[in-house]
Amino acid sequence: MASGSVLAQAEQLQSPLTKAAARCVLVLFGASGDLTKRKLVPALFNLAKANLLPDNFAILGVAFDDLTLEQFRDQVTSFLHSDENGAEALSSFRQRLYYQPAEFGDSATYTALQKRLGDLDVQYNTEGNYLFYLATAPKFFGQIVQQLGQSQLSKEENGRWRRVVIEKPFGHDLESAQSLNRQIKSVLAENQIYRIDHYLGKETVQNILVFRFDNAIFEPIWNRRYIDHVQITNAETVGVEQRGGYFDTAGTLRDMVPNHVMQLLSLTAMESPVSFHADAVRDEQAKVLHAVQLLDSEAVLHDSVRGQYGEGEISGERVRSYRSEPGVSPESRTETFVALKLNIDNWRWVGVPFYLRTGKRLAQRHTEITIQFKKTPFDLFRNGR
Repeated sequence: MASGSVLAQAEQLQSPLTKAAARCVLVLFGASGDLTKRKLVPALFNLAKANLLPDNFAILGVAFDDLTLEQFRDQVTSFLHSDENGAEALSSFRQRLYYQPAEFGDSATYTALQKRLGDLDVQYNTEGNYLFYLATAPKFFGQIVQQLGQSQLSKEENGRWRRVVIEKPFGHDLESAQSLNRQIKSVLAENQIYRIDHYLGKETVQNILVFRFDNAIFEPIWNRRYIDHVQITNAETVGVEQRGGYFDTAGTLRDMVPNHVMQLLSLTAMESPVSFHADAVRDEQAKVLHAVQLLDSEAVLHDSVRGQYGEGEISGERVRSYRSEPGVSPESRTETFVALKLNIDNWRWVGVPFYLRTGKRLAQRHTEITIQFKKTPFDLFRNGR
């Protein structure tokens, strides 16, 4: 394999999880939003079907909307289909769902939340363990955490645990990310905080580790002496759908590159960790990110591309332009496609360009990492024989 491509793509891992999660109440802030019904509730339902949720488990949705319990259950399970998943499993899962309308910045919300959680503790015997998931607009992250601290809902004692999961984007630039981090850490210990991106647990990401570090063939040649360049592609056929209001303030560069794409880059380029404990893997990924060459104003002109999708056709269906999407300014200059050429300044990768590209409304939906090896010194088959 002197030249050619190696594709690291998603396949099922061979060792499925068998241990159920610990008993707790999962509190979903922003429970009436698109992320909850499209991603979070379907994921939780899959865990329930696989017996990876304990019997002592409940989900409490918290959001602005004035919904009845049945309206909330109908709304968040709209992407679950009983004909495929089993009516009995769906019915059982629905019974674990609860709802509380609230204002995130109002201290009365957290007084009521304390009482509601106490009732669920008794009903499900969850022993005071709470997981708070912030699937809200970023402007509420610090506010919610501060309120959790003031109401003592974040306090761990007598063996009970409290965790807070924060969805990306984590700030809109370095200064705002650092400010948010200081605000959160004034309330929570580091081991209580999970800064996550819901894409990062996908099989492609998981399998890179197996491919890299359990493979005696590729690891010795996984360096600048044998690799010409690396391409990382994350392409989507969907547009911004109902997320125009958020997306037009963020764009693909902020929405995808610092999290999805950089995760793939760092896992592809990292050195072998001493173990697969979270901190050990994180430390090696961080070293790669520190080694990425910053693009100055001149390099940006040559090594980056930004674009925006127009009106067109995908799979025989007409689709609108980005500027015609709900919540998007008709004069928007926000990018929906970005491509970058990056260089990593370390012993393994110096001189090997990494080409990154990601965007919406592209011809095909796929995530792919392509390793292009260097050509052999002599092309024996140059004449096609």
